Amino acid sequence: MKDLLLITPPFTQLNTPYPATAYIKGFLNTKNISSYQIDLGIEVILNLFSKDGIQKIFDKEIDIETVSENSQRIFALRNEYSKTIDQVISFLQGKTPTLARQICSMNFLPEASRFNQLDDMEFAFGNMGLQDKAKYLATLYLEDLSDYIVENVDSDFGFSRYAERLGKSANSFDELYSKLSDNHTFIDNFTLKILQEKLELTQPKLVCFSIPFPGNLYSAFRCAKFIKENYPNTKVAMGGGFPNTELREVKDKRVFEFFDFITLDDGEVPLELLYENISHPEQSEESQYKRTFLIENQEVTYKNNSKKHDYKQSEIGTPDYTDLQLDKYISVIEIANPMHSLWSDGRWNKLTMAHGCYWGKCTFCDISLDYIKIYEPISAKILVDRMEELIQTTGETGFHFVDEAAPPALMREVALEILRRNLVVTWWTNIRFEKSFTRDLCFLLKLSGCVAVSGGLEVASDRLLKLIDKGISVEQVAQVTRNFTEAGIMIHAYLMYGYPTQTIQETVDSLEMVRQLFEMGILQSGFWHQFAMTAHSPVGLNPEEFGVTPIKQEILFANNDIDFTDKTGIDHGKFSFGLKKSLFNYMHGINFELPLQEWFDFKIPKTTVHPDHIHDCLLENNEFKFRGNSKVVFLTKNVIAENRIKTKKKYIYPYTRLTFHLKTNIVAVDLEQEQAEWLVKTIGENPIEISKGITLQQLKVNFEENLEDFELFWFSKPIQQLKENGVILNL
Repeated sequence: MKDLLLITPPFTQLNTPYPATAYIKGFLNTKNISSYQIDLGIEVILNLFSKDGIQKIFDKEIDIETVSENSQRIFALRNEYSKTIDQVISFLQGKTPTLARQICSMNFLPEASRFNQLDDMEFAFGNMGLQDKAKYLATLYLEDLSDYIVENVDSDFGFSRYAERLGKSANSFDELYSKLSDNHTFIDNFTLKILQEKLELTQPKLVCFSIPFPGNLYSAFRCAKFIKENYPNTKVAMGGGFPNTELREVKDKRVFEFFDFITLDDGEVPLELLYENISHPEQSEESQYKRTFLIENQEVTYKNNSKKHDYKQSEIGTPDYTDLQLDKYISVIEIANPMHSLWSDGRWNKLTMAHGCYWGKCTFCDISLDYIKIYEPISAKILVDRMEELIQTTGETGFHFVDEAAPPALMREVALEILRRNLVVTWWTNIRFEKSFTRDLCFLLKLSGCVAVSGGLEVASDRLLKLIDKGISVEQVAQVTRNFTEAGIMIHAYLMYGYPTQTIQETVDSLEMVRQLFEMGILQSGFWHQFAMTAHSPVGLNPEEFGVTPIKQEILFANNDIDFTDKTGIDHGKFSFGLKKSLFNYMHGINFELPLQEWFDFKIPKTTVHPDHIHDCLLENNEFKFRGNSKVVFLTKNVIAENRIKTKKKYIYPYTRLTFHLKTNIVAVDLEQEQAEWLVKTIGENPIEISKGITLQQLKVNFEENLEDFELFWFSKPIQQLKENGVILNL
């Protein structure tokens, strides 16, 4: 028996748990409140994509003469799917890696229409290897089955969303309410069977649904209805990303036929108070609530009468993944691109470096809401403590920091803390393309285990980047992506089209910028999305300032995406296919030479961007700027000093050769003996294990106590060579 049951409804990710319930469970542990968590998404998928589940799919009657040729083929091969499905799932769970060879033989898996896209597979997987190629083929196999389900069994099915259309911009509750009045869907039957088993196991006082996306909404309501009908004494609450952004103005009482409570923003204090109210109903004084909707006096009421402050990030505990079936998540590869696969391949422990966004100005973003607006970083020591704790409890050393934008200074400190503790971890995160991501900082991040970053380039146009208040320029993005790439860190860019006042010429020029970034090899992955005006962004709050006119609708249920008309009158949607098709090619490293017109079936203007624009952006060299307050880190102790003599004509020059043994190479430099002695002594006195690094100005003072002209020494060829090889980092 547990106090709380925490549920992520279908569907979010196949490869790793969505972290919200693990965050909440970690907090509840600090309050000695017992809880149990389930990811219904992965459990439903594993039941559906099993021999028994596949049999149920093919048992559904279809009119074989009216369905598509693709469905006819899959149905004809149903015995092959039943025979192979359990083995494929086991392989994608990482349990039977030897099956990769059989999958790659191309005579093991039944193939339907998804396999028609294999033309460039051998080229694409030249860099990714046998296991990844097999994952990609197995993913196509699952997507074929998904296509069959959507066409013949349940049209709302999707691996990372279910009935998403019912949650997107649903100003009225009518359509969702009507759907919930219908009979259970095919997927519902799987979901509710598992839910009932968990309810019988845990017998909770309160069931809490974390709903991150519109594609989780329908299933959450369907589960809540099941609980209300079968466990009427159990209270049901909703929180998470969807209500935080969409349900801030909910007025429809029918919503509360399914849920007793809807909480907004950070969930720790609201849930703690709900637990206290439910556990101690005898309290005579008025119940305390934090940012909570409920029914009171037959009306939807927003209660925020508690004076209890939200907890600091250092107080909420380490995420706890207990109860989740971590060994059963499946890794899939949807696109043959190493960076793009990070979202679907591999198990990642999720952590946050900083609550909110330190920039907090982008005009398309929900910067008026607490999850963006309230910025609070966590200390590097606490973060790495939590990493070590999660490694112990999960056995996983991969981490995805799910920040809005990880702060560069904190990333530096986290990297140094990881190196001080000799931890071997793999991590990636979301960033802004700040100029502070220097070549040296990127190299440090790589040494600490960082393999990738993703960031918003949005519209690759300096005029629109200023209008967005992004605080970056295309030139700056090029330099930062170059720094990451040279350090061996992959980069994904979020790209946008259709921003208010954007012209057709700017869309074409933005695509050309993106083409050049990929062609230069300094961008590895990207994704175009069309601008959406949200209710809580500066554009949504002040649309007239951005040249758009909102189409007003009465809000009784969800309110986030707002329909609007743009004064330019341009149909930006027509660019969608061409932008995405060109990007798909660029991500596979092909067809850079094609004119941009080739990607569109309508006339577009020629780009005004010079063909060498991105190349020219990378010519500026900032390596010879003296920044006294920058930290200097010495990354190796493996130095061998040999005093030598060089004879030139009649003159004898004593010098010292310093040899550094690095992991993958050997670096040797020659210095004057006194300078070499100073450097060896300084490296010995400032190992990376020392928590406070030395500044460049402190080094200068120390150097010039006995020697002359530190700048001449610091920017000399031998020291530059040490910097270029990562022996010395200037952060």
